[in-house]
Amino acid sequence: MRIGVMGTGAVGRRIAGKLVELGHEVTMGSRSAESEALLEWMQEAGGDARGGTFADAASAAELVFNCTSGMASLEALAAAGAENLAGKVLVDVANALDFSQGMPPTLSVCNDDSLAERIQAAFPEARVVKALNTMNNQVMTEPGRLPGAHNVFVCGEDADAKAAVGELLQEFGWAPEQIVDLGGIAAARGTEMYLPLWLCLMGSLGTADFNIQVRVP
Repeated sequence: MRIGVMGTGAVGRRIAGKLVELGHEVTMGSRSAESEALLEWMQEAGGDARGGTFADAASAAELVFNCTSGMASLEALAAAGAENLAGKVLVDVANALDFSQGMPPTLSVCNDDSLAERIQAAFPEARVVKALNTMNNQVMTEPGRLPGAHNVFVCGEDADAKAAVGELLQEFGWAPEQIVDLGGIAAARGTEMYLPLWLCLMGSLGTADFNIQVRVP
């Protein structure tokens, strides 16, 4: 599959690298096609790793991952171009963390809205699916690194888009029973607001290498 990954940070690099490893044709997008981080990733990844601007990554792709900083996601997606996102599955992995007042960060969007909903509203022809934003980037692409059962959540308005994301998650190593469909895109409010608790858990546990499990009778 031709996949665009927007964002050259730790999450984008981890997801893009895994996708290349799995044999996908990946284009990583950055604000500048000459970004040092972008060029470093291309050299490290090899294979079918390509790089360019946000627009380059989106236009070349069948499916797009938004791994940009949540505070800058709408701007980055605008740079990618609505016409390059129209009709495509857009996997939103970002969290709207605001570090302007230092640590711990606050959420710039919460309660009655979410970043994913704002993205869907701004790009109505994109098929937005929120996923993978409730865990460390290593766990995203290597769920087997944690013992026992644990879960990844998806939500969005398009059932076929969620199914496509589910297939990619299974390629990452998530078993079908670990993937929990929360329903429409408004459910992203809950997964995004989990981040303050995630940060507390990271501090308490002394590691980011953990995840949560949903258990039912």
